[in-house]
Amino acid sequence: MEQLAALLLLAVTAANSFSHEAENFHLRQAIQKKSIQWLDSYQLDGLRPLRRTKRTWVITTIVVQEEEKGPFPKYAGQLFNNKSFNESVRYLISGPGVDEYPEIGLFSIEDDANGHVYVHRAIDREKTPSFQVRFDIVHRKNAELLDRPLFFKIKVKDVNDNAPEFSKKEFNIAIREHHSKGEPVLQVTALDKDEAGTDNSRVSYSLIMQMPILDGFTFNIDATTGLILLSGCLHYETASSFKLLVEASDHGAPQQSSTATVNVAIEDANNHLPVFISDQYQLRISAGQEHPAALRLQVEDEDSRNTPAWRAKYKIIKGNEKEQFAIATDPETNDGILSILKPLSYEKNSEKTLVISVENEEPFFSCKNGEVMISRPEFMNITVNIKVLQSQHAPQFHPSILIVQKEDQMKPGTVFRRYLATYPDDVPRKMKYELAHDPAGWMSVDENSGVLSVAKEFDQESPYVNNSLYTIIVHATDDGIPPQTATGTILLYLSDINDRMPALVTPSLDVCDQKKWTPLIVKAKSALVQNVNGPFTFELAEDSEDVKHNWKLGRNFGQSVELLMLRSLPQGSYLVPFIIRDGQGFSTRQNQHVRLCACPDGRTCEDSPLSQASVRLGGSAIALMLTALLLLLVSIILLCRFYASGSKGKASLSPQEGVQTLITYNEESRMPLSQARLDATDAATLLPVSAEAGKVTVKDGLYTKYDETSQIRYLHHILQTVDKILDQKLYDQSKLEDDGHSYESHRYAEEGELERSSSFHSLSIVSEELPWDFLQTLGPKFSALEEICQKRFPSFN
Repeated sequence: MEQLAALLLLAVTAANSFSHEAENFHLRQAIQKKSIQWLDSYQLDGLRPLRRTKRTWVITTIVVQEEEKGPFPKYAGQLFNNKSFNESVRYLISGPGVDEYPEIGLFSIEDDANGHVYVHRAIDREKTPSFQVRFDIVHRKNAELLDRPLFFKIKVKDVNDNAPEFSKKEFNIAIREHHSKGEPVLQVTALDKDEAGTDNSRVSYSLIMQMPILDGFTFNIDATTGLILLSGCLHYETASSFKLLVEASDHGAPQQSSTATVNVAIEDANNHLPVFISDQYQLRISAGQEHPAALRLQVEDEDSRNTPAWRAKYKIIKGNEKEQFAIATDPETNDGILSILKPLSYEKNSEKTLVISVENEEPFFSCKNGEVMISRPEFMNITVNIKVLQSQHAPQFHPSILIVQKEDQMKPGTVFRRYLATYPDDVPRKMKYELAHDPAGWMSVDENSGVLSVAKEFDQESPYVNNSLYTIIVHATDDGIPPQTATGTILLYLSDINDRMPALVTPSLDVCDQKKWTPLIVKAKSALVQNVNGPFTFELAEDSEDVKHNWKLGRNFGQSVELLMLRSLPQGSYLVPFIIRDGQGFSTRQNQHVRLCACPDGRTCEDSPLSQASVRLGGSAIALMLTALLLLLVSIILLCRFYASGSKGKASLSPQEGVQTLITYNEESRMPLSQARLDATDAATLLPVSAEAGKVTVKDGLYTKYDETSQIRYLHHILQTVDKILDQKLYDQSKLEDDGHSYESHRYAEEGELERSSSFHSLSIVSEELPWDFLQTLGPKFSALEEICQKRFPSFN
C-alpha cells in the first residue's frame, strides 16, 4: 500500500509539474503580447507631457555573492507590486540567468505569490559580473499582465579570490655598467581580475630577493608603479649579472600575491683606461726607406675584450709635423702599429722623438658618491725615440714582423722557424743572431744560421702572455765597421688564428710515377679574411732529414712553387712539410701529401689494392718471383716426363738412371753443369731397379707402389703447393713494403757471376705440405736438368 501511495504521489507531482510548465509557456506567450502593447503605450506616453506617477514596483536588495557555499537554493531577495493589494497575482522572472544564456537556471521565484527570488548555485563574478533580469506581475487566473515589466540588474558581489598576475613569470634585461641610478631599469606590472577600484584589485610591489648581495648596493622598486631603480653605481668586474625576485600583492582579505623573476645582465662599460706596458720605446731605422709596421706598442685594458670599452685609439700628438709616421690599431691584439710612411733622412746623431697617446673608443666614466660621472681624462702618453741609421746596406728582416701560431710540433728541442736578415742589395755578409727580447726563455737561436728552436714548453698562463700573444724580438748584427743591426719581431699566438693563415690549395697530390728532378707544382692561397693573395714564401721544414734527402724546392712563382724529387722514389705515399708565409708576415706549417702511383692511362692513378701492392714490389720481391717461376718450370718439365713414361709399355732403366743424390756446394752457383753430372755419377751407389708398365718397384723396399693415376695426382698437388707459396710470398713482400721498408739489391762477395745453375738444391722452399724427400721423388735425371730440357724442349736454349 505504501508503494502504491508513493507511485500515486509521484504521478500527481509529475502532472502538476507538467501542467505548471505548460501554464508558464502560455503565460510567457501572453506576456510577450501584452509587453508589446505596454511598450507601444509607453512610447505613446513618452510623447505626452511629463507628469508625476506613483511607483508600483518595490524591490528589496537582491544580494548575490560569488563563490557562495550554499546550501542551495538560497534566498536572494523579494519584490512587491501595488497591484497585489486588490488582485490575486503571480510574479514571474525571465532573462539571462533564468531562461537565457549565460547561466541558465541560476535564478528563480520559488514563492510566486510573494515574489521571493532564489539563487540555485555558486557563480564566478570574473566570468559574469551582473545579470539583467525581467520581472512581471500577472493575474493568477487569466494570466493577464497587471503592470509594466520591471528590468532589474543583479550585481554579483566580489570576493578576493584572485591574486595579481604578472605579464611574464621571468623578465630578462641588459643594462650598461654606467647606468644611472635615477634612470629606471625596468617597470613590472601585475593585473588583478577582481573588481576594479576595490582593495581586492589594488596592487603593491616589493623586492623580496636580490642575488648577489653587495655591500652598499641594492636594487629598489616603487611599491605603486613597479619601477625598478639602482641605489648606486654598478661594477662589472664585481658582478656581471643580478637575479631579482619581485612580489605583487593586493589589499583584499585574505591578501593574495604572486612573484616574478627579473634577470639583469650587466654590459661592461669603459671604467678602465688603457695603459702602455712600457713608458718608453727605442727604435733604430735605416735612412731612406719606408718601414711598414716598424714598431708595435702594447697596452693593457681591464675592460671586456673586443668591446668599445676595450678597443684602443692611438694618436701621434707630437713629432709628426711632416706626416712621416702613421699609427693604427690591430683589431685582434689592440696593439698600436707604428709605420714609417716617408723615408727618413740621415744626419749626424740623427734622432727623432714621437709622443703617442691612447684612449678607448667609448667615453670613460667614473663613480663618485654613488653617481655615474662621464668625463674625458688626460690621455695616456708614451715616448718613442727613433735613431736614424746610415743607409749603407743595412740588414733587414723579411718580414719585419713574423706572425706564427702555436703548432702541435712545437716541442722543446724542435725547430721553430728560420728567421733571417738580408741586405737590400743581396750582398752576402756574416751575420750574428741573438734574442733581444724573450722574457719567458721559450726560444734559443743559432747565432750563425738564424734558426730558432723551442727551448721550453709554451705556457698560456705566463705573465708575459698578453691576450694569448707572446712577443719575441731578434737582432741580427753584421760584421761591418761600424756594425749594423737589424731588428725582427715574432708574434707568437697561443690561440687559434687559422682563419688568418695561408694554406695549401690542394693538401694531397696524386702523381704518376716520375723520375728524379721532375717538378711538382704546389700552390698556396691566402686566408679568406685577408685582402691580398700572395706572393708567398715557401720553405721546407727544417726538422725532417728524409725530406732533405728526397725533396728540394725549385722556382717560386709567387702563388706556387716547384717541388723536386732528388732521387727516384718507390711508389707510395710521402709527407712533405712546408712553411708558408704570406706578404703580411703570417707564417704557418702545412703538410703536403704526395702519392706516387702507377697510371695505366698516363694521367690517373690506379686505386685498386692489387695494383698498388704490385707497383711497390722491390728487388727482393722480384727475386722471389723469378725463383717461383723457375720452380713452376721444373714442375711442368717433370709433368711432361711422367706423362711420357706412363704412355710406354715396358721400360728398362739402366743402373745409372736410379742414381739420386744431394750435392752440397760451399759456394752457390759456382759449379758447371757437366762437373756436377760427373760428381753425381762417381759418388752414387748403384741400386738394382726394374720398371714395368703401371708400377715402379725398388727391391730394397725404399719406395712404395704407385700407379699412373697416383703419380698424376701427386704432381698436381706439387703445382698447387708451389702456387700457394708464390701467392703467400708476394703478399708478405707487398705488406712489408707497404709498411715503409724498401730494400735495394745487395751483391755478396762470394755470389759469383750470373750463369745457368746446374741444380736447384740451393732454392729454399719452406712448407709443411711437402715431404722431406721431395727432391728424391721427382724421378731420375733431375740433377741433369739441362739434358732433359734439351731433349723435351729443344727451344729451351
